[in-house]
Amino acid sequence: MHIPPYYRKPGWQRFFAGAFFGGIISYLILIYMYGTMYEQLLTENMEINSELSDLKKENEALLKDKEDLSEKQREPLTVSSISIRIVEGESLKMDRLIELQLEGMLKEEISHLIGQEIEMITKSDQLLESAIENKGFTIEDVNYYFEVKKITIASELEINVIPKLSN
Repeated sequence: MHIPPYYRKPGWQRFFAGAFFGGIISYLILIYMYGTMYEQLLTENMEINSELSDLKKENEALLKDKEDLSEKQREPLTVSSISIRIVEGESLKMDRLIELQLEGMLKEEISHLIGQEIEMITKSDQLLESAIENKGFTIEDVNYYFEVKKITIASELEINVIPKLSN
């Protein structure tokens, strides 16, 4: 059996070259689409995990607070949740995943405040601010420090921070 010599005809050569380069281009497009989809899913997963851990901590603190409330007749207002927002993160060109990790680290650092009395936190707000500003957080061999822009103390403790890179 004989295979025809298509490699000598220029029409077939153009067809095989086009098929080869078309395959490479389509593979690159597929890899790009997969990468963007994977990045989206990873970001969504990080946000959901962060929200889940926050809800678990809030639930534990509130259950503990409920037990304490049954023992005491009158309980002062307490912090039920912590919300951290990184403002001006675009100036450092931080990725959303890094912002989520930094928010999680900050929440972990001050998670002991859930269930604490608002009055006590109000009295020690300078201590809270200096604790946040003096603590460095390392992600991917880069140290981040924060400057506290605004602290709102209510049943939900809201903290707005500005990220800074270490010197």
